[in-house]
Amino acid sequence: MRRRENLPTIEYYFSVISPYTYLAGERLSDIAARHSADIIYRPLDVAALFSRTGGLVPKERHISRREYRLQELTRQAKKLALPINLNPAHWPTNQAPASYAFIAAKNNGGGDLGTLVHAMTRACWAEDRNIAEDDVIRDCLTAAGFDPALAAGGLLQGAEEYAANLEAAVNAGAFGAPFYIVDGDQRFWGQDRLDDLDAHLSGAL
Repeated sequence: MRRRENLPTIEYYFSVISPYTYLAGERLSDIAARHSADIIYRPLDVAALFSRTGGLVPKERHISRREYRLQELTRQAKKLALPINLNPAHWPTNQAPASYAFIAAKNNGGGDLGTLVHAMTRACWAEDRNIAEDDVIRDCLTAAGFDPALAAGGLLQGAEEYAANLEAAVNAGAFGAPFYIVDGDQRFWGQDRLDDLDAHLSGAL
């Protein structure tokens, strides 16, 4: 996507199986529209990002951290009025197929990328569907206004961009998902920092 001159750009690092990306909903799109900002969508392998930046996947964390995570997910979902299944049948699953399809949709155009992120994460965390399966990916593409055939399109380019997004995240200082970077180095980690991102773009922070 060609970026517009002199307008803010938000680099958005996310995972299609991240519960916190799901809880972010489509609020980033609203924030970007309010500030005439562009969004650069960068789906990545969040487990690999944890490994590269000193983090641990949930199953490897101390029980206290795992218990707190579930409590926090419950509270945030209730706060945001979003349904959530804390023990989804298809998590973790292979993130690559949906990520490749997302990249193909981004490069092809024709639909709403914010809606597509939410559809993919909702499939996992609210609908108990396997986002690695072709029919689920096709349904998400359709719901967001994209050609469902993109589920099988651009695999090589998708794989290359997916890997490049991980490197870009590490180099930019991201270490989790969702992660937002504006103004080159202003970093915001987590869906619960979207209000701060909004305030930063307005000049209040």
